[in-house]
Amino acid sequence: MTRYAFDADHNVIVAIWATGRGDLAQAVATLPRTVTHDQATNLASNLTTLSRFHWRTYTHPASAAGDPDIPNSEAWRRAEERRNFKEVEAGIRSPNLPSEEGLVVSYSGVVESAHRVGRTLYDIDDLALRDTIAAEVSNEQAAIESAERGDLSGRARQAVEMSRPDVSPAQVQAADDLLRADPLGSIELFTELDPASASVAAAHWLLAAAEVAGEMAGVPCTDVVVEADDIEALQVETPTLVLERLDAGESPTEVVVDLIAEAMAVHEGRVPAPWAVVGRVAEIEEQARKFEVDADTREAMLAGFRISRLDPSRPALDLLEDLLDGIRGCLLLYAAHTDDPDVETLFTADVRLEADADPEHLL
Repeated sequence: MTRYAFDADHNVIVAIWATGRGDLAQAVATLPRTVTHDQATNLASNLTTLSRFHWRTYTHPASAAGDPDIPNSEAWRRAEERRNFKEVEAGIRSPNLPSEEGLVVSYSGVVESAHRVGRTLYDIDDLALRDTIAAEVSNEQAAIESAERGDLSGRARQAVEMSRPDVSPAQVQAADDLLRADPLGSIELFTELDPASASVAAAHWLLAAAEVAGEMAGVPCTDVVVEADDIEALQVETPTLVLERLDAGESPTEVVVDLIAEAMAVHEGRVPAPWAVVGRVAEIEEQARKFEVDADTREAMLAGFRISRLDPSRPALDLLEDLLDGIRGCLLLYAAHTDDPDVETLFTADVRLEADADPEHLL
């Protein structure tokens, strides 16, 4: 989301957003000299909150929650919140104000945040500032709409650091092109693209790399990252899980969206698929009994259990990092079974051939 701050030295409200390569800042509005410090910081705080609710409609799209036509369902509520963008300008220009009957408060985070911005502007009482802030919020909405279309230029670039349980076909294709140029990954995957979409392409290329390395080493593709971990420490669990699910016939999109949605649910304090969690704990207990480990080892095994396989605070980026680490592991195993001095060139050429053999599996 865009964060807003009050620059007291220059008496301006500043907008700040991430780009994947550091943050950018832009002066939004010069405040009248009559504005108090509290009014200025309240305005910045309320604009930040409004941006948070705005961008939540991007990270929590209705399409990821079911049928938006079912009244009062989660998908319906998300779709309503997205439609509430059109109510924001009215809230800024004509906010609900306290009266003898109290204060009317909206159940919508987007709408109520707009009214809070409007009430702060009402206290400041400067028409030109109100117009400037309304235009700024319109720009913020345009950035979200751009990100939804897969265009991450301008302020929409901040989406490169956001997790979303949905993907853009255009962004997936762009990531696929980058990985075809360099199957080991490049910085542009993190600075130019939505990480969920980039992860879909990375999963496709991980499978291709695992097939190539597995054939070279004489092991199943699902065991490649585990084998490579004996050569050099790698992220093993997530790439192996992705390989197992892809090998079982799931698409990269299905696997990526499911893992990100799982982690986002945990970040919000929910336990997705609780019976599956119980089953995974039971597997740990079974392993402890099978190998007759001592009590301390069993406790350590249970302590290492994670409800979410990804970092709940940044699941899409965490997944992308793990998948690229898995591809690097494939190269390590491949290199261990050839004496070719130009092993990386040979590996990438073989991986390209394997990836291009099944391009329809990408989505």
